[in-house]
Amino acid sequence: MSNHNLSRDEAATRSALITTHSYDVILDVRDAADPAVAGYPSTSTITFSAEPGSATFLDFISGSVKSVVLNGQALDVDAVVDRDRVILENLAADNQVTVAGTALYSRSGEGMHRFVDPADGQCYLYTQYEPADSRRVFANFEQPDLKAEFTFHVIAPAGWEVASNGVEAARTPLVDDPKAAQWDFETTKRMSTYITTVLAGPYFKATDHWGATLDGDTRLEVPLALYCRASLADAFDADELFRLTKNGLEFFNALFDYPYPWGKYDQAFVPEYNLGAMENPGLVTFTEKYVYASRATDAQYQGRANTLMHEMAHMWFGDLVTMNWWDDLWLKESFADYMGTLGVDRATDWESAWVNFASKRKAWAYLQDQLPTTHPIVADIPDLEAAKQNFDGITYAKGASVLKQLVAYVGFDAFIAGSRQYFRDHAYGNTSLKDLLEALSASSGRDLSGWTRQWLQTSGISTISAGIVEDDGTLGAVTLQQDAIDPITGHQELRPHRMRLGLYDPNADGALVRTESIEIDVDGPSTLVAELNGKPRPALLLVNDDDLSYAKIRLDPGSELTVRSSLDKIQDPMARALCWTALWDSARDGVTPAARYVAAVEQFAPAETGIGVLLNVLGNASTAIERFVPAKTRDGVRKDFLAVAAAQLKAAPAGSDQQLAWARTLADVSRQGETELSLLRSILDGSVVIDGLAVDAELRWSLWQALAAHGQASQAELDRELEADKTASGREGHALASAARPDPSVKAAAWDSAVLGTGLSNEILSATIAGFATAPAAMLEPYVEPYFDSLEKVWAERSIEIAGRIVRGLFPAAQDLGDGMEPARHPVVLRTDEWLAEHGYAPRALRRIIIEQRSHLLRALTAQAAKG
Repeated sequence: MSNHNLSRDEAATRSALITTHSYDVILDVRDAADPAVAGYPSTSTITFSAEPGSATFLDFISGSVKSVVLNGQALDVDAVVDRDRVILENLAADNQVTVAGTALYSRSGEGMHRFVDPADGQCYLYTQYEPADSRRVFANFEQPDLKAEFTFHVIAPAGWEVASNGVEAARTPLVDDPKAAQWDFETTKRMSTYITTVLAGPYFKATDHWGATLDGDTRLEVPLALYCRASLADAFDADELFRLTKNGLEFFNALFDYPYPWGKYDQAFVPEYNLGAMENPGLVTFTEKYVYASRATDAQYQGRANTLMHEMAHMWFGDLVTMNWWDDLWLKESFADYMGTLGVDRATDWESAWVNFASKRKAWAYLQDQLPTTHPIVADIPDLEAAKQNFDGITYAKGASVLKQLVAYVGFDAFIAGSRQYFRDHAYGNTSLKDLLEALSASSGRDLSGWTRQWLQTSGISTISAGIVEDDGTLGAVTLQQDAIDPITGHQELRPHRMRLGLYDPNADGALVRTESIEIDVDGPSTLVAELNGKPRPALLLVNDDDLSYAKIRLDPGSELTVRSSLDKIQDPMARALCWTALWDSARDGVTPAARYVAAVEQFAPAETGIGVLLNVLGNASTAIERFVPAKTRDGVRKDFLAVAAAQLKAAPAGSDQQLAWARTLADVSRQGETELSLLRSILDGSVVIDGLAVDAELRWSLWQALAAHGQASQAELDRELEADKTASGREGHALASAARPDPSVKAAAWDSAVLGTGLSNEILSATIAGFATAPAAMLEPYVEPYFDSLEKVWAERSIEIAGRIVRGLFPAAQDLGDGMEPARHPVVLRTDEWLAEHGYAPRALRRIIIEQRSHLLRALTAQAAKG
C-alpha cells in the first residue's frame, strides 16, 4: 500500500513526538524549460526537537533520494527510504536533517506544476500543495500542526521572475552558469507546510504599494505585486486588481484589528490551476481563468472579487491561526467564504453580494447536503484522501451560511470581538473547534454548546414550509413546518432557525412589494405564527425572507401560484432569487415536473436584471432539460427553450451581460439540440451579426463545440480554429470540441487518452472527458462496463487529483428512465450498487465519488418520474 495517504492517527503520533523549528529549502529549476528533464534537485534542511531516542518519518514523494544526513551522520538511503517516507530513528533532543533528492515536475496541478505556453513556447512553474503536496517538492513533515519558519532559495534562469512567501532578499548570478541566478528569500514567520509556495517563469509582473497607520502611529507598509503569463499581459487588468486588493486590506485590517502579518502581498494568476485560488501567505495563487481575455459578465468580475476577498481573509483565518488537523478545515474555509462575501458587500461597489451568495453558493451547499455522503461541518477526517474530498459545499458554503446565522444569533459586534481575541490568543499557532467557541462565547456571553451540536456536528438540511388555514381571504392559523432527517444517522434533526416571513402584495403599479416582515424563531416540527392571525392573505408569503437561515423552503400553494404567474414582478432582488431557488428545489426534488421549471425560465428569465441570478437559472434550465425532463418529451422542451434563447439573444440590449448570457446558453444547450445550429454557424462565419455581441475566442469555441457534437464541424475546421487561437484556453476548447464529435472512433480515442494514457495535463484531460461525454447515452453504452472495470486501476496508478477527474467525469450519468421503470432499478444504478457491494475494501475517497455519482443519477431519474 502507498504511503501517500497519511492518517490522522499517524499525524497525531508524530506531532506528539516532535516540534519543528525551521526549514531551509533549495530548489534548482534552471532546466525546467527542457521537456526531456523530468525533475529538479531539491534539498531540504530541517531543524526540530524530539523525544530523545524516538523515531519518526519525513514525507517526500520524489523521483529519487540522493542523500539523508541526520545530525551530521550520513544514513544509508536504501535502508531509511520507504517509498514516500524517510525513516528517522534514534533522534536526539535537538536535531537537524538534510534530505537531497530529485523532485518531479507535475502536469496534474499538484506539487510543482510545469506549463508550456502554446502561445509563445515559454515555460512557467508554480506550486500548489493543499492539502498535502509540498512533499512532492521538498522533504518535510507534511501536516498542518507542525509549523515552522521557512527560508527558500531558488536557482532559475536569470531572466525569469521568481517569488515565494517571503520578500526577495538577494538575487545572485551563478559564477559557473551565467544563464542562471539564485534567488534568496527572507525567512517567513511560522506557517504550515501546505501554504508555502514558489513561483518561477517569465511572468509579467506589476507592482504597487499599500500602507496604513495603526494605533500609536505605527506605520504598516505592504508591497503589492501581481503576476500573470506574458501572453496574457494585454488582458491583465492590474489597476482594478490593485484597487480591490487595497480596499480589502483596508477593510480586513480594520475589521480584525490585527495588522496584516505576512509582509508583502503578491497575487499570481497561473495556468491549469486545480482550484479557484490558494491562500499562500505573501503569495496568493489564483486560476488564470480570472484574467478575462474574452468578454466577461459583471457577475464574473464580482465572483473574482469574492475569491480575492476570500483568500485575503485566509491571511488571518487559516494562515495566522490554523486548524490542528483537517477535521476542522471549516475553521478556515467556512470563515473565508463568509468573509469573502462580506468583503465584497462592504469594501466594493457591488450591492448584490449576498443575493449571489443565496443564489449560487448556498445552492452548492444544498446540493451537497442532500447527498448520502454529506457530513457535519465539523467533519471526521481520518486521512489525507478524506481531507481532499472535503473541500466541498458543506465545508465552504454551508459553513458560511451557518456562520451568517451565528452572526444574527450573537450579534455582529460580538462575533468580530470574539474573532479578534481568537487571533490574539492563537497567532502563528493551531486550534480546534473548542478554541474558537471559547472566544465567541466570551465575547457574546452566550453558551454556544447547543448551537454547536445542532449546526456544526450534525448533517443534512431542513425543509420548511408554511401551512395556512384561511377564511375568505383572511389568515387563520399559520404554522411553519420543519422536516429534517440527518442522512448519516437517520435521526430527525430539527434545528432552531431565526428567520423572517415576508408578506408581498401588488402595489399600485402592479409590482409585488413587501408590505410587512415578521421575525420568528422556528423550533421543532411545527411553529405557530400567531402574529399573522387575522391578517389579509398576502399574494406571496415568503419563508426565510432576506435569507437569514440555512434551509430549503417550499412555497404554499397560493404563493406558488403567485410566483409562477408573477415572478418577474417581485421587485426585491433577494426575494426574487429565493423564489427562483424554491422553484429549482421543487424540480430537483421531483415535487414538480422539471419542464415547469424550464417554462418559468422561458417566461421570466428575460426580465431578470441580476446577471448572477440569470446565469444560475439558465444553467439550471440546461441541467433540467438534459437530466430531469423525461426522454420522451425532452426534444420538444429543448426545442422550445432554444427558440426562446435565440429570440432573447437578438432582443437583449446590445453588448449587455444579458445578451452574452443568452448566447452562451444557446451554445451550451445546442450541444444536444439541433434546431438552432444554422444560427450558430452563421454567427461563426459572420453571415449573421448580432449587434453588440462580441464573438470572441471563448464564445467561438462554445459555438464550435455545439456544431462538433452534431457532426457539423470537421476536424480540419477545428484545427484551423486552433491555429488562429494558440492559447491555453484555445487548446482546451479544441480538445473538448474534437472529443465531442459523434464518431465511435473519436470516442474510443478520447477514452484511451483519458483512461489508459498519461500524456494529458489536468485541464486538457477535463476538456477531453467533457467532449467524450457530449454524446447520446446509446453511443456511450459500450463504455459502461469498461468504466467500472477501470476504477481500481485508475485510483491506484494516478494522483488523487487526476483520478478524481476521471472517476467523476466518466461516470455513465446520461441515463433515462424507461417506461414503467423504477429509478432504483435502472441498469446503471444496479451496476453501481453491484460495484459498491463487491468493493467494500476500496479506498473511502473512491467509494465516496461513486456513491455521489449514483445519488446524482438517481435524483435525475426520480425527477424524470415526477407527475403534476
